[in-house]
Order: sequence, then structure tokens, then C-alpha cells
Amino acid sequence: MVLISFRTVPSEGILFLKEGIMASLLLARRVACSSQKNFCLFTPGSRCISQAAAKIDIEFDYDGPLMKTEVPGPRSQNAEAVHFFCNYEESRGNYLVDVDGNRMLDLYSQISSVPIGYNHPALAKLIQQPQNASTFINRPALGILPPENFVDKLRESLMSVAPKGLSQLITMACGSCSNENAFKTIFMWYRSPGCPDYSILSFMGAFHGRTMGCLATTHSKAIHKIDIPSFDWPIAPFPRLKYPLEEFVKDNQQEEARCLEEVEDLIVKYRKKKRTVAGIIVEPIQSEGGDNHASDDFFRKLRDIARKHGCAFLVDEVQTGGGCTGKFWAHEHWGLDDPADVMSFSKKMMTGGFFHKEEFRPNAPYRIFNTWLGDPSKNLLLAEVINIIKREDLLNNVTHAGKTLLTGLLDLQARYPQFISRARGRGTFCSFDTPDESVRNKLILTARNKGVVLGGCGDKSIRFRPTLVFRDHHAHLFLNIFSDILADFK
Repeated sequence: MVLISFRTVPSEGILFLKEGIMASLLLARRVACSSQKNFCLFTPGSRCISQAAAKIDIEFDYDGPLMKTEVPGPRSQNAEAVHFFCNYEESRGNYLVDVDGNRMLDLYSQISSVPIGYNHPALAKLIQQPQNASTFINRPALGILPPENFVDKLRESLMSVAPKGLSQLITMACGSCSNENAFKTIFMWYRSPGCPDYSILSFMGAFHGRTMGCLATTHSKAIHKIDIPSFDWPIAPFPRLKYPLEEFVKDNQQEEARCLEEVEDLIVKYRKKKRTVAGIIVEPIQSEGGDNHASDDFFRKLRDIARKHGCAFLVDEVQTGGGCTGKFWAHEHWGLDDPADVMSFSKKMMTGGFFHKEEFRPNAPYRIFNTWLGDPSKNLLLAEVINIIKREDLLNNVTHAGKTLLTGLLDLQARYPQFISRARGRGTFCSFDTPDESVRNKLILTARNKGVVLGGCGDKSIRFRPTLVFRDHHAHLFLNIFSDILADFK
């Protein structure tokens, strides 16, 4: 078996091959372009301001929602888990079109997995180039028979955005298998040989995937775990912050200190019961569990605790990675003096995998392995996505559009406190709470029938997961629509 990973020599900036990797991405469909001329802007304290002939700077985007039926429409109503069936050929930019012709502003983007919108022209052009045909036609077993340009494509894509201090990379297909194999890597690093009863510490409200090891660290919804055996691994409380943050500084500091103290107590307790904590896994923002935030200082102290007790520190960037918080990796906001040991990714990265420090590299072939270990076609697309992010300064766009979105949500919260509370966010990674699950679900359904796709999380939260090409005018468009919904909501 030949797996691939990288070691960077700081003095020369050269990448050397070692053992351990893979990569993947999405196919784009046919694209059509449209121009847009009119929209309304939301401003705090007002409902709608006309802005005639305003320029919309994404050539492949629509100018707004267009609803023909209720959603799900006639062609989607026989589904259970499926929300509705989609027409991906007609979907463009920030707009998702369903099989009944309804065009919706998509602020959920396939559970946070669409980086630069539907049918981006640059990706459509890429897949049409003859020299790329074999990459999309063939799917090799990358662990033993990678294509000749595979290493170069990894340098152009994933390694070009490698987190500071993490020079090694193993690619996978999805978030669950990324975390599952990251656990294995941590256990092998912690001590060998043998199969000791080690554990991974996780947090209440966390979601890390649906495979067996990941489920043992997932604690967001009972439906994910019911009827499935689990491991006796420690579960620490995650801070439940009070909002607005500036009014509860002391309370929130005490809450974070309580949670950190419990982390240390659990590490000691599990060491005594012979289930030593080999690693700690944490999301920068607990997503599925309710968009739960903690301060940068909390994560710095958590990293210190991991180092103090000899535990690997694993950051799960499956949902927060790829630029949606205004930095390419959300944990960059923390300002760690010692990088995380392992960092997993997927979704907007269009492939799964994890970066890690060199000492975590598997010591033999086949220890971290599966048939495909990713997909070279996804890597090819990802390289172009990263080029677009840099060329169009999309991280700065996310920061700007996110500020517009959150400011508008806070204004709506002030006007409709009976429906909206705890508005929060970083970049466009925003959310708010509703009074209860039934109100939350009704708001999501009403918004969908008005042409906006939103996502739920936790017990009663609504989350926003737009693409990186979500602009100010998209935020204003949504805020106008949602203001109307709240004004009439019963």
C-alpha cells in the first residue's frame, strides 16, 4: 500500500512524500447565467427600502425567490425524511430550485456543504476540459493506485490551506469517517501495541458523526443513538452562554470555568477507572447541537488541559471549516500558541479527511485505510474553489455579509422578542433561538413557502449556513422576507 502525506521543511518550503492520505470533491452541473436588477434592502427599524437597479455581482445568481406551489409541492409530497426533490440543473448561485419550479434562497446550502453556490461557471468550465475527463470518469483505489498527478493536486488544494502546525494529511470521503479514523490515529499514537481500553472525551450537545466511535461522542439528539450500543467514554458539559454577551460577562466566565473544571475531573476519574482519556474532541461551534458558542479563551484553556494531561486535542471543523466564520478554519480565531494535534474537515471542503502533526502519522501501511480514501475529482474541484475564495476575497465577504445578517437578526429580535432570542454568530455562521420546537418548525416551513430555505438545530434553534458567495443584498432580501413573516406570525 502507498498512502501519501506531507512534511514541510520550514527552511526550504518543500513538500516531501511520506505515508498516509487521499482527497475528494463534487461534480458541477450545467450552468446558465442571468442578470439581476432590483431588490429591497432591510435596514434596522424599517421593513423595506427600494433599491432600483442595484448591481448584483454574481453573474450566475437569480434575482430573488420565485414560488409556484407550496413546498413540498405535488411532486415531492410522498417523501418521509426528504424535504423536497430538487432540480439541480436549474439551481444557480444562492438559489435552489425544486422539481415543481419553486426557486428558493438557500441559506442552508445542503447542510453547510456548498462552498461557492450552485453551478458555478468556473467549476462547469473545469469539468468540460478534456484533460480532466479521466479524473471524473475513473475512481481509483487511492491507497494503492493513486494517479500520477495526485500529489500535485493535493498541494494545490488541501495542503495550500493546511492549518498552522499540521503538516500531515489523510483524506477520507465524509465527516464521520474522518473523525472515526482520527480516533484510531489518536489511539495508535497514545500507546502501542495492544488494544487498551482508552477513551475519547466529548461534550454534551456535540455532533461528530454516525459511525460507532463517532456516535459515542455525539450527544445532540436521541434519534441518532437509540437502539445502538455505545462506549463508556466521558462526556463533559459544554458552556451554555447567556446573551447578550456584554451583559453577562461574569456569568459566562463562571460557566466556562465550571465546564473546564469538569473536563479535568473526568480525565482524572477515567484514568482511575482504567479508561484513560487519549484524546479530546470539540467543535469550534456546536452545530447540530444548537449552535452553541464558547469564548476563544475557553478553547485556549481546553487546549492547555489536553496538553497538561497528555491527551490529543482534536478539533472537528467538519461544519465550521472552509471559510464560513470569516477565517478559513474557525479555530484560527482562538489564537492558540500550540496548534491542535488533529483537525478533521468535510462539507464545504468537498471531501473528508484530517490534518495532523507528524508524530501522529501511522507507523505502518494499511492501519488507516479503505478502498477509495477520497476521490481525485473532488480534489480537482476543490483546488478551483480555493482559487475562487482567494481571488474574490470571499473570507472578507463572509465577514461583511455576516455582520449585515447578524445586525438584522438583532434588530428583528428587538422587535419580535416573543419569537427570537439569543441571536448569535461568527461570519455568516449565525443562528437564533425560538420559544420551542413547534414554533421553530413552523417558522422554517413558513419561510420555505416564502422562498427561503433555513435549517434547524438543537431543541429550538434556527441556523444559517449560506454559501461563501452570500452577499449583503442576499442578507437584506432574507431580512425583508423574514420581517414580513414575523409580522404576520401567529
